[in-house]
Amino acid sequence: MSVHTAINTAAAPAAVGPYSQARMAGSWLYVSGQLPIDPATGTMVSGSIADRAEQIFHNIEAIVAAAGGRVEDIVKITLFLTDLSDFGQVNEAYARFFQEPYPARSTIGVAALPLGSNIEAEAVAWVAPTTDQEAP
Repeated sequence: MSVHTAINTAAAPAAVGPYSQARMAGSWLYVSGQLPIDPATGTMVSGSIADRAEQIFHNIEAIVAAAGGRVEDIVKITLFLTDLSDFGQVNEAYARFFQEPYPARSTIGVAALPLGSNIEAEAVAWVAPTTDQEAP
């Protein structure tokens, strides 16, 4: 995979705007903000904030896998919540999905998110180089 390669997979929801699901820059993968959209139906999942967070984490996992990585390669997650009182439930879902050592994380309270979602997350991963890449 060459430097600055766009990553797109049908295993995660299509971008809702003019952007890639992710971009590779060397071995670094930058995953665009993901909403709790089920890629099979193209609709946002219903249920608890934890259910929605888990869908987002699965979407991120699918994008990282499309770049040749694994969940363990994720080094940073940024969460965006429209209601910070949901932090505890999202934190529980995060702890169930990710394993120690957990990725670094920030959680930011925002006024609104695309498509009326109450949660969004973006990620950064380091994907081991293939034979045509060099390690940083």
